[in-house]
Amino acid sequence: MGRLLGLSLLGIALGLLGERFLALRNRLRASSEIEPVDLPNCYLIKGIEAGAADIDILPNGLAFFSVGLKYPGFNSFTPDKPGGILMMDLNDDNPRALELRISRGFNLASFNPSGISTFIDSDDTVYLFVVNRPEFKNAVEIFKFQEDDNSLLHLKTIKHELLPSVNDVIAVGPAHFYATNDHYFSDTFLKYLETYLNLHWTNVVYYSPNEVKVVAEGFDSANGINISPDKKYIYVADTMAHEIHVLEKHPNMNLTQLKVLKLDTLVDNLSIDPSSGDILVGCHPNGQKLFIYDPNNPPSSEVLRIQNILSEKPAVTTVYANNGSVLQGSSVASVYDKKLLVGTLYHRALYCEL
Repeated sequence: MGRLLGLSLLGIALGLLGERFLALRNRLRASSEIEPVDLPNCYLIKGIEAGAADIDILPNGLAFFSVGLKYPGFNSFTPDKPGGILMMDLNDDNPRALELRISRGFNLASFNPSGISTFIDSDDTVYLFVVNRPEFKNAVEIFKFQEDDNSLLHLKTIKHELLPSVNDVIAVGPAHFYATNDHYFSDTFLKYLETYLNLHWTNVVYYSPNEVKVVAEGFDSANGINISPDKKYIYVADTMAHEIHVLEKHPNMNLTQLKVLKLDTLVDNLSIDPSSGDILVGCHPNGQKLFIYDPNNPPSSEVLRIQNILSEKPAVTTVYANNGSVLQGSSVASVYDKKLLVGTLYHRALYCEL
């Protein structure tokens, strides 16, 4: 009887593991391929060779890139080189990406930037918020952008128990932001287990100097985050669930879910077209290729535009799609004055004139 019970329990456990494995493949869209959608007048940006995981563009056309992200399980073309912040002036006839100098005292050797966000204060001071993962730990760095000498003055490092695995931020004040946690745990092994078991424990946190609180939860893998032009709604990308959540923002900074848009791709970072309010999404059509890198069958890239997301039937169009022959692993797309920038987790970055 004891052996029979043991075999029964083993069978149940193996069945559960098998079911979770098949579910993970479906969440990764492991069998997915894409049809190419090309854009004219595009070129790869010189100087970005190891990814531009996130991009944020100021109203005056200055674009910031977070480059050189290292992440457990992901490929890296420059494993021994620290990350950095690059800037490009999109008003130039031939814009170039230049690395910004960071003030003394900041640990550049372990700089591992991920999501970024800018905030312009009432006195026109520009703050740059950067998710930093030094040695795969976690922090949010706040810098002041000094345009006169193209440098960043480091102001503050933020760590908190409610920010165990920050992926992206959207700044809403000089020291205030919403952040997504893409995992509940900070330990690497527990992160993998959490993803495998599909626990839906990730969340959105509001941070201010006076208050830190969870304001939305229950996501599979909360990733990119942004805010509507009228500041009334927060958009959150749930990567492994293939969803974009629309959350209403309240005066006390709490969020309530308004709607969920389901898509057929793994959604990453979100940007807002300032001229229309449309959402641009950097996507991964096949997530398995991100984790199991094969140079002969690289991860593909996809950029979606979402129009009228608050309507009953938002319009979703594919702006750009490539099988990895040009651009591998797109994570973000941002637009300014008919110029499109597409960044990747660990490959190159693309500049297109629309």
